[in-house]
Amino acid sequence: MTIRSFCTLAATIFALIALLQLIRIAMGWHVTLNGVDVPIWASWIAVIVAGALSFVGFRATMRS
Repeated sequence: MTIRSFCTLAATIFALIALLQLIRIAMGWHVTLNGVDVPIWASWIAVIVAGALSFVGFRATMRS
């Protein structure tokens, strides 16, 4: 696996995670982990982090 294909794969996975978190926010899905409800604001943080990682991965793909 080349660095370019790895960056593309990682960026795509992070973009998918960000998209799924946005869908969770829009649809109002509730998530419970070990009996504890995960608040919606946690999804906003996940969107920002995953989106940033996806952006960095796609930029690295373009540079290599």
